[in-house]
Amino acid sequence: MIGGKVLLVDSGAWYALADRSDRHHRQAIEFYRQIFKDFHQLITTNLIIAETYILIRMNLGHDPGVSFLNNLSASPRVKTVFSDREIDENAQEILRRYKDQVFSYTDAVSFAFMRQKDISQAFAFDQHFKTAGFEVLPAIK
Repeated sequence: MIGGKVLLVDSGAWYALADRSDRHHRQAIEFYRQIFKDFHQLITTNLIIAETYILIRMNLGHDPGVSFLNNLSASPRVKTVFSDREIDENAQEILRRYKDQVFSYTDAVSFAFMRQKDISQAFAFDQHFKTAGFEVLPAIK
């Protein structure tokens, strides 16, 4: 059950937190430090975790990749959600409808889940969430 103010965390945000050389690292760290003042819970999907793990593994190494997984598992305020048939069908419909966009399947599943659970904000560093009608936090500089 999701209660309180909820924020979906996308792979770009997780990666920016992990990689000190990422152009959004400083902004991600600053935002993350105050995130629980405004949000009761962070939500991420297993597809976002998979996408983030491989980015960290390929760019930063095995140990940082495993550390990312361990930190998520240990956090009581980060909830991992899994796609189901309804979300998958809605995600596929999103991909069909947005012919002019290059959304990933992970993005579309995130959008479908957010719509299903009435989550309006995402911690992300790309415009895909904004294009799909969600608020992106922090504001992209």
